[in-house]
Amino acid sequence: MIRRRFHFRETIATILAEEESHVQAAREGLMQARQELEHYIAFDPFFRTTMEPYEAVSDSTVVKRMAAAGASAGVGPMAAVAGAIAWAGVESMARTGAEFAVIDNGGDIALLSDRVLLVGVHAGRSPHSDRFAFQVTPRAEVLGICTSSATVGHSLSLGIADAVTVFSRDPGLADAWATAICNAISPDDTSIIDKVPWGEVEGVFVVAGEWASSFGSLPHMVRARVDHDLVTGGPW
Repeated sequence: MIRRRFHFRETIATILAEEESHVQAAREGLMQARQELEHYIAFDPFFRTTMEPYEAVSDSTVVKRMAAAGASAGVGPMAAVAGAIAWAGVESMARTGAEFAVIDNGGDIALLSDRVLLVGVHAGRSPHSDRFAFQVTPRAEVLGICTSSATVGHSLSLGIADAVTVFSRDPGLADAWATAICNAISPDDTSIIDKVPWGEVEGVFVVAGEWASSFGSLPHMVRARVDHDLVTGGPW
């Protein structure tokens, strides 16, 4: 297995692949998505700053996916940016014949895989952090596994959760809903879960301090020790 880093402006990602040609395809897909997004923002800068659903007039797939995801979750389209860009990279890999393709875009993952994968749970200082992993079974269609946190990283969050991880066949939707749930959920108030579009979203896992809870259908969880060297983070 090949592991490569990709860093271009705000996008800091890890690419997993079996062939260098698939890594190159991932880079091309990530760059194309970023270029489309930057071109659209130059034309419509409000798209980048709004924290509310926003209708975008664009032929760009990544822009349309972000807008649709934001509308579903009741958040701004940029809440879906990392998942949507990772999705574009994995789709580019698939077009070159990749059956194993993983892009971790700062904790927002898009993948397809011909093997079982372990995806660790990093939740800051929570006692549940770095102790468990999701056992993701092989799948030929893209899966999004996206995480939002109010205590880890630099992304804006209005909530208190250490980690909210959302599973969906739409990585942009997973990213947007991770943000929306993280903004609102607490041990005393889980009402945001009632708004989740089950069927489009497969499952949600929440960690806030000592509290952890799952909703919907999630992969089997196993005990694991998360290697921090494998966590995609800031500049290195």
